[in-house]
Amino acid sequence: MDFLNQLVSDVNGVLWGVFFLIPLLCGTGIFYTIKLRFVQVRKFGLAARFLLGGASLFGKRADKSGMSSFQALATAVAAQVGTGNVAGTATALVAGGPGSLFWLWVAAFFGMATIFAEAVLAQTYRTKDEQGRVLGGPAYYIGTVIGSSFFASVFAVLLAVTYGLIFNSVQANTISLSMQTSFGFDTQMTGLAIAGFTALVIFGGLTRIAKVVGVMVPVMAGAYILVALAVTALNITMVPEVLVTIVRCAFDFDAVLGAGFGMALMTGIKRGLFSNEAGMGAVPNAAATADATHPAKQGLVQALGVYFDTLVVCTASAMLVLLTPGWADSGKTGIELIQQTLTGQLGTWTNAFMSVTVLFFAFSSIIGNYFYGEINMDFISRHPAALWIYRAFVVMMVYLGSVASLGLVWNLADLFMALMAIVNLVAIAILGKYAFIALDDYVSQKKRGILNPEFDPSVMPNHRGILCWPRHKEEEIEQC
Repeated sequence: MDFLNQLVSDVNGVLWGVFFLIPLLCGTGIFYTIKLRFVQVRKFGLAARFLLGGASLFGKRADKSGMSSFQALATAVAAQVGTGNVAGTATALVAGGPGSLFWLWVAAFFGMATIFAEAVLAQTYRTKDEQGRVLGGPAYYIGTVIGSSFFASVFAVLLAVTYGLIFNSVQANTISLSMQTSFGFDTQMTGLAIAGFTALVIFGGLTRIAKVVGVMVPVMAGAYILVALAVTALNITMVPEVLVTIVRCAFDFDAVLGAGFGMALMTGIKRGLFSNEAGMGAVPNAAATADATHPAKQGLVQALGVYFDTLVVCTASAMLVLLTPGWADSGKTGIELIQQTLTGQLGTWTNAFMSVTVLFFAFSSIIGNYFYGEINMDFISRHPAALWIYRAFVVMMVYLGSVASLGLVWNLADLFMALMAIVNLVAIAILGKYAFIALDDYVSQKKRGILNPEFDPSVMPNHRGILCWPRHKEEEIEQC
């Protein structure tokens, strides 16, 4: 097992080096930010109004054919807001120093533009299965628009394995460690319990998943942010110094506080990707299912998810750590460091609180991750047995992740999300022009006074892969 862990770590060192995936991710985000004219800034207010106007805690608009825009965002955020925001942020601070938080912010800012483009493409090139369910994502637009069934299948397999199996083992691992730290629970028993609840939910179908995550996400995130704000308020005089330290360490070539520029950059962007998933091609799978009137509208909504996930929740986790004196010398990392800092700040009752919070965070991510996996399993094989086998493996990996080595679990997660990102980033680089056209069309309609723009496929240079537009109309779109 040690040999496997070292091998995976060595491969990650190459993939996540400053000369490969990091410039690819950042370059893509910067490119789309410029081409979309800083859409994440100039359309932020509009996206917020979309979200607030469509929010529904009880998922009334989810059915077998699709979800509301809010539910699609909630499903995406449920997968995004998990251990990466809590344990992952703490791990990044230990490995990369305070400066890693700065680069995590940078990755999130430019990642909002990347996710916008992904979501627009997923909405534009979505499809329906035999049961009438709306499906979409990179596997679909790679296969139908680019025309590469091979790479479409490769991506679908990578995503199904990454999210349904590897990432879910990470989430389960964090739950079991937290429960052991707070209550002394045996990791095997915790693993069995998590696996059991996972089975109850995922065998209930996509509608139940939409309803579950729609309730869990705002509750769990709100409670956690309130606690973080309380800690910040108690240490308000330290905040300016902490912010200066974050920026200074981001460009610290002398490694004064434990990590130099390269490590801070690599760690921050890598953990930022695990947190907000911009460029990985996962979020588009949820975005495609939204019953939006225009692809650009859902793109704006999904971009807002990155803001909430990384700039709000990850920052909250980081402040819990950075406002606690001596955190760097504690010898702790991950969820154990978060729990230790909270205990020192607010008392021992926070151990139980964090265990419950982590349970909600991680379990909602398990559900969201499975949602992504199921969509791509539908692309790989529509034989009923394939899905049942996949569900069984998901449940098994949830258990195994609960008792596995922390280092190996995180290294496997880094490896698989790197492979996913490479395939998807190439795809959106090829198809990006269609996202630009969609945004221009949406903005043009708004300028003409149309309050709720409708997408007309005729604005696209060709109609290949456009199967579900116009909405709620009988006419067919001529395929090119």
